[in-house]
Amino acid sequence: MPSAHASDRPHPLRHRDFRLLFTGRALSLLGDAVVPTALSLAVLRATGSTAALALVLGCAMLPKLLLLPVGGVLADRFRARTVALTTDLVRCASQLLVGLQLLGGDPSLAVLATAEAVGGAASAFAMPCLYPLVTGTVDAAGRQRANALVATAESAGRLGGPALAGLLVLTVGPGWAFLLDAATFALSACLLALLRVTHVPLAARSFLADLAEGWTQVVSRAWYWPSLLAHAVHNVAISMLLVLGPAVAVERLGGEGVWVAVVQAGGVGLLIGNALSSRVYPHRPVLTVNLLGLLFCLPLALFAAAAPAPVTIASYGVAMAGLGYLNPTWQTTVQNAIPPTALARVTSYDWLLSLAAMPVGYALGPWAASQWGTAAPLTAAAVLASAGAATAAVPAVRRFTPDGPRPEDATDGADIADATDATDVADVTPGPSSSAGPRPDQDTPPGPDKHRTPHPHPADGPPTGATPG
Repeated sequence: MPSAHASDRPHPLRHRDFRLLFTGRALSLLGDAVVPTALSLAVLRATGSTAALALVLGCAMLPKLLLLPVGGVLADRFRARTVALTTDLVRCASQLLVGLQLLGGDPSLAVLATAEAVGGAASAFAMPCLYPLVTGTVDAAGRQRANALVATAESAGRLGGPALAGLLVLTVGPGWAFLLDAATFALSACLLALLRVTHVPLAARSFLADLAEGWTQVVSRAWYWPSLLAHAVHNVAISMLLVLGPAVAVERLGGEGVWVAVVQAGGVGLLIGNALSSRVYPHRPVLTVNLLGLLFCLPLALFAAAAPAPVTIASYGVAMAGLGYLNPTWQTTVQNAIPPTALARVTSYDWLLSLAAMPVGYALGPWAASQWGTAAPLTAAAVLASAGAATAAVPAVRRFTPDGPRPEDATDGADIADATDATDVADVTPGPSSSAGPRPDQDTPPGPDKHRTPHPHPADGPPTGATPG
């Protein structure tokens, strides 16, 4: 399959604004990677109850799922930088409260659950902001490498976060892990305040009209919505592996060390995939992303058969390398194919389907294992993981190319060009009857440095593991 080399394009870290975005994102990802382990141990220490832990985790997840589409509307309607900065401050406050509760020695379960619910709600508004922030700070030619860099930071956090959490919990207590997370959100907010982001204002209309238009943008693209469904099914399969895999590793493959090796191999695989994605962009990105999901069929089948540990560990590493490659590729594809006026709303539905699929697998896996043993649900999950192959039957998926014509991508008859790094661009909000389409404006803090050197932008540059999308 012909590919374009992303390494031939300008490096995104050459741009001041992306450097600020990347640094803030990397810091907050590190803090987020520490929290899950620390939260689990802290709640169990405080209550001794797995039901209490489930309550706290549910309080964090439920508002996130319910509010994601709302977050997408706000990120498109208002400046993504402003929304992201506000949510960073809210999450800083919620994690600070949890940390102080834990350091006090007598944490209240109600306070912990409420703080996590507030943090989950803030995440629902923050997550749709990432795509517009990337497209607003990096031109189309640099987005593949930009997404690969952010994915690498996330993968590194996944690899080192639990170890750092364990160190903090065992030495100074879990409260300090939350104070660290709060500090990373505060630093991220400071960096966002310095950021200049291209923003495309929307025409004035109601919240429900914005919400409906976002959904229309999703279902009107014959390559997009089948991919979202396939990715959601794929995430059900992955979540079944995450709950059943440890039991198989401990009981049939050699013990807890095997599962630790599986997780570490997955972390290394993610980093390898991220590195590859920064250099190679496929000619048919949607088809490539969907087919790479097939790599998870192998570890699922090997876990089902209780195959030798070295083979199973290696297969999971390979599958995660595929995931590390496909996530940045999918993000770049969506960022360059969806009009900037709808990008946050479209990706909020992407996140919603992907995240909502995970609890389904978490529930189905143990239930099915209690009925028929672990082999049956893991085998079924291996079949589900092949859902991406079915999208190859969709002509729009097969034919989608970065430079191919996509008439269905037009919004209100306007072809919106990327205007990142535009110089002296006015803030113009189009009226409902505008036929020329919206113009981008700079989300620039006051200061003398408002002039930026324009960079060439190809008219049609190359268009989310749990995988978003």
